[in-house]
Amino acid sequence: MASQEAVVAAMVTPFKYSNRVVLRTILGRGDGGLGLLGMRVVVGGWVRSAKEVKKEPAVVVKPDVGSSPSLPRDVSCVEILQTRIPFLRSLINVLGGGHSYPPPREKTDIVIPKLPSTVFLQISDGSCVASLKVVVESTIASPGQIMPTGTCILAEGVLKLPAVEGKHAIELQAEKILHIGTVASVMRMRDALTHATHNFFRNNEFLYVQVPIITTTDAEGFSERFIVTTLLGKSAEKVEPKSVHEIEGVSLEALKAAIKEKSNLVEELKRSDSNKEALVAALRDLRKTNELAQQLESREKLHPGASLNKADEIDFSKDFFSRETYLTVSGRLHLQSYACSLGNVYSFGPRFRAESMKHVAEMWMVELEMAFSQLEDAMTCAEDFLKFLCKSVLENCVGEINFFSKRFDKANVDRLQSIISSSFERISYTQAVDALKQVTDNKFETKVEWGISLTEEHETYLVGEIYKRPVIIYNHPKKIKPFYMRVNDDGRTVAAFDVVVPKAGTLIRGSQNEERMNMLSTRIKELGIRSEEYEWYMDLRRHGTVKNSGFSVAFEHVVLFATGLVDVADVIPFPRSYGKANN
Repeated sequence: MASQEAVVAAMVTPFKYSNRVVLRTILGRGDGGLGLLGMRVVVGGWVRSAKEVKKEPAVVVKPDVGSSPSLPRDVSCVEILQTRIPFLRSLINVLGGGHSYPPPREKTDIVIPKLPSTVFLQISDGSCVASLKVVVESTIASPGQIMPTGTCILAEGVLKLPAVEGKHAIELQAEKILHIGTVASVMRMRDALTHATHNFFRNNEFLYVQVPIITTTDAEGFSERFIVTTLLGKSAEKVEPKSVHEIEGVSLEALKAAIKEKSNLVEELKRSDSNKEALVAALRDLRKTNELAQQLESREKLHPGASLNKADEIDFSKDFFSRETYLTVSGRLHLQSYACSLGNVYSFGPRFRAESMKHVAEMWMVELEMAFSQLEDAMTCAEDFLKFLCKSVLENCVGEINFFSKRFDKANVDRLQSIISSSFERISYTQAVDALKQVTDNKFETKVEWGISLTEEHETYLVGEIYKRPVIIYNHPKKIKPFYMRVNDDGRTVAAFDVVVPKAGTLIRGSQNEERMNMLSTRIKELGIRSEEYEWYMDLRRHGTVKNSGFSVAFEHVVLFATGLVDVADVIPFPRSYGKANN
């Protein structure tokens, strides 16, 4: 007998690398698990299906203080119906049913407790085809949290015979729910949106192409990029620092004075909030100066009299690519090269930005370019694309949509349906600013004036309060947009657009691109961009080009919008952000 118990115990030994029992060791037995009755186990898996059964409520009757508690009486059928269907109360009164009520002095208070329920889950952990029935009382876990398809759960309980005979020989009566997760549902939504993206472009005769991850250019002209180099840590490539007395270096006092001056400039630009490009450049310059000062200060503590000089900088001519290279922030410039020979093209891949502590550094972008198209064409395509994605998830992700609606955002389904049914409002940037200036009942943190980059609070008010629908804002000031966007006839705006939707804000940014060689050269000079980095791009204009337009879609933000979640890191399997890259 002892040997048989040892064999049974061995059959349900937890997985070597976790404390859960693999379902195959229970369900894959010849007896279907009957030999394990009464054993306590921990199982984990994902919900395949779920059913909730309400328990019958008990009718609790509390007599008035004035009535005699010692006199028992029967509860009428009308009172029982009142506990079940409140609507019948008024209907019975109208029809004269009140004659069967007890006298007023015996009027009762009927307490209707919240109905308990039992949830029957079918879970699978991928170890076998069969699934295990897990019985969970509503007192242990909220049905709304554990019932949606795809929910990950870890449960502890006792293996028992099913209360009702069926196809399952054994079931788990859960006593504890140790974990509830949503990762599987998010990943299925990402998968569905990925397929929908490719289906949309395939249906509309776009060609799928790839753009480089490592590039020598900044697609926007003022982005913070990640540098790609193999020289760090190679002592042979470094030059020993020289003393301040040996060369004309940089003194710490001079750096501190420069930091003070640059800080004042940054504060002035922040107050004016009218020149984003100048502010970005000033912040970048201030940061680099601070870094130099910190390096010099630490070096002087170790080696008094040391100084920083140009010899301490990286010599990129000795690097792998013999020049500065970066992780790409956008593939639109390279896509324009494709479009000039293939027509309509799109790409889908990772993009990288080192700009803010509040944003993730690595995101996936959907980008496209269309030859022989203008601003209106790109805006129409962007609207069609977003509607296609929303319709696709509503049709193909019913379980996941219901899951997120119940747990996170009850208005999520209505919001997705409104995108499909709404006609997007198209307004110019100037119209948007004028509309916001007329708002008197709301004080914005950032003052509304022509030339600023509209903030999240501005966009939220436009779509939520003024127009109450998705909005496409076009013709933005050229100083807040990338250099390659086509300058309009007024000379101060460019043919750019943003698609703004409720809750999520801007999901799509696009433009008609500048095809005129002289205008493009002027824009590069205005922004102080190193023109040698863009010679290959300028060649598209030198040797003949066509009018073209396109847009970029932040894919994670689309997933965020579709799920109703609020933190973009929740829809990225392995998010990277400032100070966080642990896997």
